[in-house]
Amino acid sequence: QVQLVESGGRLVQAGGSLRLSCAASGLTFSRYSMGWFRQAPGKERDFVAAISRSGGSTFYADSVKGRFTISRDTSKNTVYLQMDTLKAEDSAVYYCGAAQTWAALASNDYNYWGQGTQVTVSS
Repeated sequence: QVQLVESGGRLVQAGGSLRLSCAASGLTFSRYSMGWFRQAPGKERDFVAAISRSGGSTFYADSVKGRFTISRDTSKNTVYLQMDTLKAEDSAVYYCGAAQTWAALASNDYNYWGQGTQVTVSS
């Protein structure tokens, strides 16, 4: 059974930093691209960042480029999202996903999802 478990979300002040983690189990981690999406209340789930199977390619939404960094550790079956210079508009539930597609930028590219972790940025 595939499980993706996110952690690290919390309340933080604007300008601060957070690191989200997503631990994967039940799948061959190195065979999946990994991504982060976020969903604010009343809005759709939006792409944030993705990383290829090897970690050699990364992709970011324009709204987070230069502030967020996605990475993966194959030895720990974990993908990370380092979030710096946080803004109030970054507040959302952040979801981790696993995709068999190489450049997985759309939510329907993803085969598996975690349960989400709440990030709240106070201004």
